[in-house]
Amino acid sequence: MSEYPAGGPPPQIPATRAPAPRPKPATTLRQRLAELRGPAVAPHPLDARALAALAANPGCKRRALLDGAGVDKAGLATALGSPAAFGQSQFAFVRGNAFEAKVKADGGTELLRLLVERLGGGAEAPASAVVPDLTAAGPEGRAARTALALREATAAGGWALLDHPMLALEVAGSPAYLEPDAVVVHPDGTWTVVEIKSFPMIDSSADAAKVGAAARQSAVYVLALERVAAKTEGAEVGHQVLLVCPKDFSNLPTASVVDVRKQRAVTSRQLTRLTRVEDIAAALPEGTTFDPGCSPDELGTAVEAVPAAYAPECLAACELAFHCRAKARAEGAVESLGRSVRGELGGLTTVAGVLAAAAGKEGDPADPTVAALRRAAALRAEALAGADGGVPCR
Repeated sequence: MSEYPAGGPPPQIPATRAPAPRPKPATTLRQRLAELRGPAVAPHPLDARALAALAANPGCKRRALLDGAGVDKAGLATALGSPAAFGQSQFAFVRGNAFEAKVKADGGTELLRLLVERLGGGAEAPASAVVPDLTAAGPEGRAARTALALREATAAGGWALLDHPMLALEVAGSPAYLEPDAVVVHPDGTWTVVEIKSFPMIDSSADAAKVGAAARQSAVYVLALERVAAKTEGAEVGHQVLLVCPKDFSNLPTASVVDVRKQRAVTSRQLTRLTRVEDIAAALPEGTTFDPGCSPDELGTAVEAVPAAYAPECLAACELAFHCRAKARAEGAVESLGRSVRGELGGLTTVAGVLAAAAGKEGDPADPTVAALRRAAALRAEALAGADGGVPCR
């Protein structure tokens, strides 16, 4: 007899399947950066000066991430107990603003005169120029309004002065909004960056270090303008920047032309080498944040989770430099001695390792670096021995 009831085997009851889990919504880069700096913290703007400093040290992932996320590095350094010991004084800030207002007075008549005098090739300065209204909501809106004003001014074929335009530039996968002092549109479609500084030009010459910093900063503006010019018919960005400064010890403006082609090429190459911000953020431990509401220990742990590339030059350009220097010295890293020394030492990465190699305790004698260190140590020992046994100076 069949063990199944009449009618055949019982119908197969399909196994119930658990509902497929819904895919977790992907976190956008903007959301991830907001989590890093703190959800309630407004992003700190990334200006051209910071970009120029970042381009000078492209191997520093720490600065790339903090700048890309809009973290206030000055506040972070203070919370870590290593506040930045530099910055512009309030007096210099007020003086700079007053000088800039003087240069741009009367629709920029004096500014245009200086521009034509230095770049015009003997042409007469225009009596006036169009000064478009660049007002818009937020940096994105202002950048779009600036791009539109540049296209309209180029199509009109006349002189135009854009006062504090807003430019956008992608840096390590994150947008940066930059605000040059002015951009002048020539009748032939050339766009010239104008940088106004409060340091003096004495006998038509200014401090070389300050001029170099201004050139690197202006090169960032030129790069950002080139993105807009590429989409504007008849436009061309000039690689000669007009640097306007007080003449001698007065408050009268004078100007000089600075060619930034070299700085532009270097900055472009260095910014291209930067590791993308999302790649750096993806390698961080879960829950890493630079929220100022966290304790100093938590902030210190978060900062140390991001690799840094310290060099003594950072002291003049990065708010976290004193914290990074203290860590480098504590670890005995040779980077604290300077990039040139670091480059000469090859695979020796610590001061203790260098001293041990010089003393013959460590290192491969066939290594040229080790051999040079031991030779230098022997010469030093001979010199000291000769000084001890020599005739004392009278």
